[in-house]
Amino acid sequence: MGKISAQAKNRYLERIKEYKQVVEESKEKEKSQLSEINSETEGLELKKIALSEDVLSRVSYYNLMNALSVSLLGVKNEGFLNEARKDCYKSLIYLEDAVTNYIDVPFSDYEEKIEAINEISDEKRYALLQKLGYSIQALKDGFGENSKWKWSFVELEGRYATITKNLINLKTIVAGLDPRIEGYETRLAHIALTKKTLQQAADRYREKYELSTLRIDDFKIAIAYLSALRRLLILIGQPNEAEVIKKKVDVWKVKMESDSKKLDAKKKAST
Repeated sequence: MGKISAQAKNRYLERIKEYKQVVEESKEKEKSQLSEINSETEGLELKKIALSEDVLSRVSYYNLMNALSVSLLGVKNEGFLNEARKDCYKSLIYLEDAVTNYIDVPFSDYEEKIEAINEISDEKRYALLQKLGYSIQALKDGFGENSKWKWSFVELEGRYATITKNLINLKTIVAGLDPRIEGYETRLAHIALTKKTLQQAADRYREKYELSTLRIDDFKIAIAYLSALRRLLILIGQPNEAEVIKKKVDVWKVKMESDSKKLDAKKKAST
């Protein structure tokens, strides 16, 4: 690639000037909101979700500024991409604070958290998830296929899957899957997204284990996502799909136990 001219750089900097200002204002607003939250004891779940949305808006500006860099200068802006990556994690952390990061547990373990956000409609929950999913995908596209962050995205997408599941009120969702009840299409789409992301998280952690880390912990997380999917399928009355997932869990557990024994034997042999 040829050298970027000073004129092109100046044109780019002028183009993103307004966006950078919005980003800085967003950071100051976040600091102020956190200061308020730290002095309060009620309504924290709703406030953390609001913070998550604000941070996601900031991610969109970072992704936009990187896209403009590619368009106007012909190069990725790694600085903006890294800031977007950090803020995707931050947005997820705020959501985890609100609805927990539990993968495969009974709903009763975090039901109290979900009740605290009852005023957030199904439509708003799903819209937030769409925004988060789009932000993560845009970030992945920005970094490219061969990025050094390739395997770290497995965790990011896994945590996204967890939040997608944990934003559902599993106590009311079954009754809400009646086509005659307003919001049915949104709830159905949310369930479909949850099933998809849980399966993808399981497959990606398994892939990470096989092709990168060979860490049994990654395999355990993969199985946890499959188990969470099975738990959801049973709850929403899809026993046949749940049985298919159960068989897959059983196969994966056998494989994991076999691999674990081999790793232990290898360690003993090397000492």
